[in-house]
Amino acid sequence: MRYALDVQYRGKNYAGSQIQFQGGKQIEAPTIQGELERAISTLIKNDESHDNIRPIKTIFSGRTDRGVNALGQVVHFDCDKNIVASDFIYHVNEILPEDISVSDLRIVDKSFHAQKSAKFRYYKYELINRRYKQAFDGDIPRIKYPLNIERMQEGLNYLLGEHDFSSFKSSGTLNPSKVCFISRAEVERQGDRVFIHITGNRFLYNMVRTIVGTLLEIEGHNLPVEHMKDVLKACDRRKAGQTMSPLGLTLMKVEY
Repeated sequence: MRYALDVQYRGKNYAGSQIQFQGGKQIEAPTIQGELERAISTLIKNDESHDNIRPIKTIFSGRTDRGVNALGQVVHFDCDKNIVASDFIYHVNEILPEDISVSDLRIVDKSFHAQKSAKFRYYKYELINRRYKQAFDGDIPRIKYPLNIERMQEGLNYLLGEHDFSSFKSSGTLNPSKVCFISRAEVERQGDRVFIHITGNRFLYNMVRTIVGTLLEIEGHNLPVEHMKDVLKACDRRKAGQTMSPLGLTLMKVEY
């Protein structure tokens, strides 16, 4: 049977969501996938009367980088055992580290693929917009100069629709396709917090973080909002702003 999980995690202590390999060998670095597979395999094995249980292999809806959080990551795995969702969720969460949790488990059709079946992914980037730090700011990036939400929204509007987003990708992008479709790009302020919401069918490596960095470059240097359109059309990473910290970024939801 094929099962789908909804997974939440804080990425600060992990080298990204995916187990990593170099030269055909697995890199010994903590990852969300590694912890999840270890926990599920331990749980399934302990619930059986014999040791001949293959380790569980998981497929994520998409890769998140080192430090990136998730509230709505979707993962699938195959297992012949009939799993009771309520028992599984309780016990697997007891095994997992405190900064990783499973919120739901369901049986899905064998044709379901967490990555390939996904239609849209929704990311949120959070900023603190305040001159002075506060003790409970945590890891959220803080911008000291005032941000003009209306101008930022105008800049984001240029990203809507289907475009080549080469200007916003980092060099580590392996997929040759650079075209993405963005259905939502919005910014909102709640007190001294600024949230940037971006939904798309796919995202390039560091794309959201670089979009945010470009927005902040426009604001910080008082550039015309049309600068975002110029950067987009240039298809040149050197034209965009810095890649912002991953600690402000959260994968919120995956739509199928």
